[in-house]
Amino acid sequence: MHRTKFLRNTLFSALIVLVAATQALADLPKFADLAEKAGPAVVNIFTETAPKQTPGKPRMQTPRGTPFDDFFEQFDQYFNQQQPQRRTRSLGSGFLISADGYILTNNHVVEKADKVSVKLQKGEKTIQAKVIGTDPETDLALIKIDNGSSLPFLKLGDSAKMRVGEWVMAIGNPFGLSHTVTQGIISAKGRIIGAGPYDDFIQTDASINPGNSGGPLLNLDGEVIGINTAIVAAGQGIGFAVPANIAKDVVNQLKSKGKVKRGMMGVTIQPVDENTAKALGLAGTKGALVSQVGPGSPAEKAGLTSGDVITEVNGQPVSDAHELTTKVGAMAPGETVTVTFLRKGQSKTAKVTLVERDVKQLGQAGEESGAQGDTLGMALSTTDPRTNKPAGGLMVVGLEQGSPAAEAGIRKGDVIVEINQKPVATPQEAASIIEQEGKAKGAVVVLLKRQGQPVFRSIPVQ
Repeated sequence: MHRTKFLRNTLFSALIVLVAATQALADLPKFADLAEKAGPAVVNIFTETAPKQTPGKPRMQTPRGTPFDDFFEQFDQYFNQQQPQRRTRSLGSGFLISADGYILTNNHVVEKADKVSVKLQKGEKTIQAKVIGTDPETDLALIKIDNGSSLPFLKLGDSAKMRVGEWVMAIGNPFGLSHTVTQGIISAKGRIIGAGPYDDFIQTDASINPGNSGGPLLNLDGEVIGINTAIVAAGQGIGFAVPANIAKDVVNQLKSKGKVKRGMMGVTIQPVDENTAKALGLAGTKGALVSQVGPGSPAEKAGLTSGDVITEVNGQPVSDAHELTTKVGAMAPGETVTVTFLRKGQSKTAKVTLVERDVKQLGQAGEESGAQGDTLGMALSTTDPRTNKPAGGLMVVGLEQGSPAAEAGIRKGDVIVEINQKPVATPQEAASIIEQEGKAKGAVVVLLKRQGQPVFRSIPVQ
């Protein structure tokens, strides 16, 4: 009797476990249908870049007036001619966003390319693409193909509605393996990784590898909620995507203007830490501290000064320097905004008419120009935008492609400690040394830290 009851209870418990497991499996998302539906809109992108031709140099001084003149003549002709160099090729991913052939991808996939080609999922040949516009500050680019027919495309969804823990799927071409599908979840939102002043990345554990750049990160409804952009090379399951809501405005501007125009007030800003808050008598660390106001800038005309702490823009709270950058950058040049700030404990307001943000003139990350002078194509910050903590020098947070600094091997994330053996603590000091010594000598020597290691770089100054 007892044995029969025991067996009955055991079978009943096993049945409950089996039903629960079956229900759990039924609740798992079906990625096969999503991959089949979205796959045709994802493309392979191939780029080619022609090398810069540099004259060859004679390897030795060749004598004359000997029986070997003919031989040495041929020797000189061979080694004085331009030495052939191989074209560089790269690949990435992208996806169609309209039936008429517009494709969204990353800026770093197509930048500097002389030729951009696209291959569709079911296409047997590549199609030459035209670069419509690029936005290095969000690492996005818009290209277009003319295939003579209506093409499958993906819709940009609302990335703000996505929650941490929700399922996502990535499609791309890692290491040239066409149309690879991976799945995972959203690991975090609003990540700042130091890629640019408008960092607001979605973090995911869906596998992203080299070649995935520019591919879509999809929700279960088949909408693109992110553009896969970056990875942590030393980690696993840590990838980053530009939110679709950022991409929407960028796409509209690139399509209509070929570039993105952003507003700028003309101030250098930095975070408010606890010690600064105590010294200024602030109730907390919210806001963005104005460390410098550019001469003749909109901020100066509106009456802002160094030491002001900006707390609101158009009535919306500003939590930190990064948020101020994002808010102002989302506004159009010519727009007048109401800025609320604290000055010596008193709350004040000012009307600021924004001008167009010019990346080439920026010498400070955060909101606007810090160095009033030449920084050789670098945007420099005294703080690490990933942590809002002091960088221990001047961190390179922006780099103009083709600039002297970029050509000399300077990278984003490098921290400049000295220029011409002089310590530099502000972008203004860097610009001053470059202006005064660099232009006189034709070059500057920069001591920087890269992943904690000291590195010297020489940068020519014209």
